[in-house]
Amino acid sequence: MEAREVQNSLALLRTKRGLGAAQLAAQVGVSRQTIYAIEAGTYVPNTAVSLKLAHALDVTVEEIFQIEVEARVSDDIVDAVVLGDIESMEPGQPLRLCNVGSHTVAVAPEPGGLGLSPSDGVLLTPIHGAKLHSNAKVQVLSEEWKKPNRILISGCDPSVSILAHALQKQGFELVIAYENSSRSLELLQDKVVHIAGTHLSDKVEGKTDLLPITTMFGRNSVVVISYAVWQEGLITAPGNPKNISAISDLAKENIQIANREPGAGCRRLLDDLLQNDKINGAHVKGYDRVVVGHLPAARMVRSGEVDCCISTEAVARALGLHFIPLVQKPYQLVIRRAQLSLPPIQALIETLGRSSFRREVESCTGYMMRTAGDPVV
Repeated sequence: MEAREVQNSLALLRTKRGLGAAQLAAQVGVSRQTIYAIEAGTYVPNTAVSLKLAHALDVTVEEIFQIEVEARVSDDIVDAVVLGDIESMEPGQPLRLCNVGSHTVAVAPEPGGLGLSPSDGVLLTPIHGAKLHSNAKVQVLSEEWKKPNRILISGCDPSVSILAHALQKQGFELVIAYENSSRSLELLQDKVVHIAGTHLSDKVEGKTDLLPITTMFGRNSVVVISYAVWQEGLITAPGNPKNISAISDLAKENIQIANREPGAGCRRLLDDLLQNDKINGAHVKGYDRVVVGHLPAARMVRSGEVDCCISTEAVARALGLHFIPLVQKPYQLVIRRAQLSLPPIQALIETLGRSSFRREVESCTGYMMRTAGDPVV
């Protein structure tokens, strides 16, 4: 039987029992890579290994492995909380779905790719609602989204796609809502995401500003986990043709910038640096040109529409742009303590601590990942 014909719940069961892949591999007598291959569905073990897995996990073989059946096409219509740029959404908009507590949440896939992203449903009705999110009717395409192996993260870090890929290998799905730090915390407060990513920090370089978190959430109701320390700075065209080197250069007559939306960590950094240099934002061309997201702002630099924006070194690397570092900032993940026991969240935290995952993110982004997965005091 081919691997694609067999589904398995190995990652879910392993995580539920608190076993690492290496621990389970040692008990069964196979390599850790074999465990990951089984969980990813690329390898179906023989009878002996299947029985050993069942014994180690104290379940039946049938609880681990199931014959794959074609996903049932659904004609369901659900009421969903829709996240993202809701004002620009029209009926027919593809959406990904996720259960978050008592909410069904819908997220539009990130635009900008050359192909269409997988979707679980399409928007049926126009949206007229709140700034952050609104309820709408969604036509469901299949039942796959209802599986408990799916969680929803909100944040602005582009490298979260690497984390999603790592979790996918373990049988879990990470749905991503690209939102700025402030909005992500508000969505977590509204209980419509599982995890919020934030890089809000105070004016002391490298020190986390926990004040928004402590004021928004009850005592001991959330945990804050370190993800990365990254460089934030000025992004310019390759070769830096306008010779931009400092914040003060943004006030020059021949410099146009793309600014981030209020609430974004990069917007907050720009405002702090302009204030330090006693520069009025009204004297910076493009200060009122608001762009939502790290990558969209940097793409404007790449296209030549603007000369500069503030973003991360990782974004500059991804688009082949020039980067002038200004400060180091921590990026954290905030999770409700009541949801820590969910198997996908346990798997996510375990993945953050793996040296192989840390090396991959560091190599691709330049982030410092030494403390990834550690609790933030």
